[in-house]
Amino acid sequence: MIELYHWPTPNGHKITIFLEEAGLAYNLHPVNIGKGEQFRPEFLAISPNNRIPAIVDTAPADGGKPVSLFESGAILLYLAEKTGLFLPQDLRGRAEVLQWLFWQVAGLGPMSGQNGHFVHYAREKIPYAIDRYVRETNRLYGVMDGRLADRPFLAGDYSIADIASYPWVVPHERYGQDLADFPNLKRWFETIKARPAVAKVYANVRPSYSKPVTEEERMVLFGQTAKR
Repeated sequence: MIELYHWPTPNGHKITIFLEEAGLAYNLHPVNIGKGEQFRPEFLAISPNNRIPAIVDTAPADGGKPVSLFESGAILLYLAEKTGLFLPQDLRGRAEVLQWLFWQVAGLGPMSGQNGHFVHYAREKIPYAIDRYVRETNRLYGVMDGRLADRPFLAGDYSIADIASYPWVVPHERYGQDLADFPNLKRWFETIKARPAVAKVYANVRPSYSKPVTEEERMVLFGQTAKR
C-alpha cells in the first residue's frame, strides 16, 4: 500500500497519475498547503522540505520497514522501479527517460511555477519578471514540440517523463501559452488527456489555483523563511 500525501497541484497530480496508471493501491492524505498543514511534525518527518507530494511505501520490494520519499521526481523513479512500469530496463531507453524526467523537474516545473507566481500571485506586477518567465515557458514548450515531432511521447514510449510533464502543461492558458502554436505538443497533450487513468485523476479535482488566495494563505505559501 502506498500512503500518498497530496494536494491538487501539478506536482501532486504526477503521483496520482502514476498510481492510477499502475493500478497500485493507495490511500490519499490531503495536505492543505494554504493552511500550513505541510508544517505539521508528522508530515515533516516524511517530507523535511515541507512540500507535497510525499509517499510512504508500507510494502517495499525488500520486505523491510516502510520507505518514505519526498520530491516528485524521486517518487516517480522509485515507483517505476518498484513496479517495472513506465521506465525501460535497457541502458539507452532508461537514459532517454531519465534525462527528460530531470528536464521537467529542473526546468518545465520551476519556470512554469515562476510564471504563475509573477502573473497571478505577486502583489506587484513586475513586467520584467512576467516577460522573463512567460517567454521561458514558451521556449520550453517549443523544446517539447520539437522533441515530439518524430515520436509519440518524450522518450518514445509513454513513460514517467510524460507523467511528470503533463500536469505542468494542463494550465497552459494560465501560463500565457496557446497549444495551437505547438501542434506536436498539442497532439501529445490530447493523447495523454484521453488516457483513462489521467481522466480519472482530473475528473473530480478542483485545482489548487482555482480560487484567489487569502492574505493568510499568501503568507503561508510565499512568506516562508528558515524560521517559517
